[in-house]
Amino acid sequence: MKQDVLELMKQLDKDNIRTQMVLQCSPLFTGVKVSNFLIVPGEDEADLSEILEGTGIEYTALTELKDRTIFFLYRRKSLCRWLDREENQNFLGDYGLRDCTLNDILHIVSVRYRAYTAGHAAFPHEIGILLGYPVQDVKGFVVNDGRNFLCSGYWKVYGNLSEARKTFRKYELAKETLLRRILEGISIRKIIVSCG
Repeated sequence: MKQDVLELMKQLDKDNIRTQMVLQCSPLFTGVKVSNFLIVPGEDEADLSEILEGTGIEYTALTELKDRTIFFLYRRKSLCRWLDREENQNFLGDYGLRDCTLNDILHIVSVRYRAYTAGHAAFPHEIGILLGYPVQDVKGFVVNDGRNFLCSGYWKVYGNLSEARKTFRKYELAKETLLRRILEGISIRKIIVSCG
């Protein structure tokens, strides 16, 4: 991230849900990514609902931890197109999710993720596909148990390093752009709608 943007970030209230939405979800809001996690205090869900209503961004709570909730935010059409790719369907099929509806997938993965965070199950690697990560990188992560990666950024890269770096840069540009707009006084809701 550019130094001037880092300086601008110091002006923001890091505890504000709107700031966290920009910091964590800019690639989704700008259409560069199909989905994103948003990790915020659980009491922020009412604000989240109000901000996202009518924007085209949907969300579901994946799990609640001691002091925060992990939400999964997504654009339905974009995520469905991504999941319908043959390589992604094949991967999801290996986890018992072939030809499931998006709602069914989100429900099953949420149950699995809750079991994982409670210490009762292994990490549900199908989340990588839901987050839009390349299937070769998700498979590489599984096979290598998170080690031996070529690069680590928004995810651990095991396949096409140059494409991953381009994508990481797009994500950073999205974040920088939206941070500048927030600092110009534009509301997060207006930003999401204009990017949609």
